[in-house]
Amino acid sequence: LLFKESNGPTDAYAAISQVDRLQSEPESIRKWREEQKERLEQLDANSRKQEAEWKEKAIKELEEWYARQDEKLQKTKVSNRAAEEAFVNDAEDIFPGTEWERVAQLCDFNPKSSKQAKDVSRMRSVLISLKQAPLVR
Repeated sequence: LLFKESNGPTDAYAAISQVDRLQSEPESIRKWREEQKERLEQLDANSRKQEAEWKEKAIKELEEWYARQDEKLQKTKVSNRAAEEAFVNDAEDIFPGTEWERVAQLCDFNPKSSKQAKDVSRMRSVLISLKQAPLVR
């Protein structure tokens, strides 16, 4: 016999035996089977409803996240443009002897407030030593 994937019996004898079994079942078992089927359908409906709610909530949260990211990006663009404009304006005011002051403005010498993940302590120490004892040519 070939077995087919289906919800019902695959041959006539199995169908007859299933009908006989259902007819010979006591009333309490048949009632329990129907109640169990109803409970499972209710649970399936509840799970589908909850899944739909979760999807809606996820979509809303994702939209909020994109809005926050876009807002952060716009703020960063504005601050970067302002910083670039200030840097260009400062670059025009070059006087001899003010090199180290300009370097100090661009560097953050406080290791605690540094947001960088890299270790820049050696570069910081080199800059400080050069400022204190400039190279002689």
